[in-house]
Amino acid sequence: MLKFSYTALAILAATAAVAEETRQLDAHEHGTGTLDIAFDGDRIAMELHAPGADIVGFEYGAKSAEDRAAVDAAVATLARPLDLFALPAAAGCSVIEASASLESEEDEDHDAHADDDHDHDHEEHADEGHDDDDHAAHADDDHDAVSHTEFHAEYMLKCADPAQATKIDFAYFASFPNALELEVQIISDRGATGFEVARDAPTLDLRDMF
Repeated sequence: MLKFSYTALAILAATAAVAEETRQLDAHEHGTGTLDIAFDGDRIAMELHAPGADIVGFEYGAKSAEDRAAVDAAVATLARPLDLFALPAAAGCSVIEASASLESEEDEDHDAHADDDHDHDHEEHADEGHDDDDHAAHADDDHDAVSHTEFHAEYMLKCADPAQATKIDFAYFASFPNALELEVQIISDRGATGFEVARDAPTLDLRDMF
């Protein structure tokens, strides 16, 4: 977690709470990520969540050298917010802090079911003469099938004239060809507003936010 100012953190937390309701209704939809943005004085706090498939084209945990290289490259790209979410030069924005990482979560219900299947399958395999290595490989395949990865990035920008941040150009879509849409939640001193920014219309007009 970046060291946001108390106000920016509170605003962003409120923004994220609204976005979370949307995410839970349509959880982990491939092609769709979320971007929460809070304007607080001369600071802009941003938080991005995107499915692994959108960013690197796969959702299983990186195993091969090629997979790991793809994840490393994606994290490096995500750590450069102004290359992905370009603001007008007149706003004079610069990056104070940025972090990006790959996170994963498992389907707990499936894990519990897998434990039940493990005992049953193991007994069947034993009767059929299969060895434990075959069973372990099968378990690994099942494990990969329910593994979901998500990229998470947080940014803090400082702008000389934040009122000039009247639009955002989403080069994000050019950087990540599998990404189709971002659900954007924005809070400024005029209140909270939600947007959907799509690949075929990658510019967000923010003039009504100031």
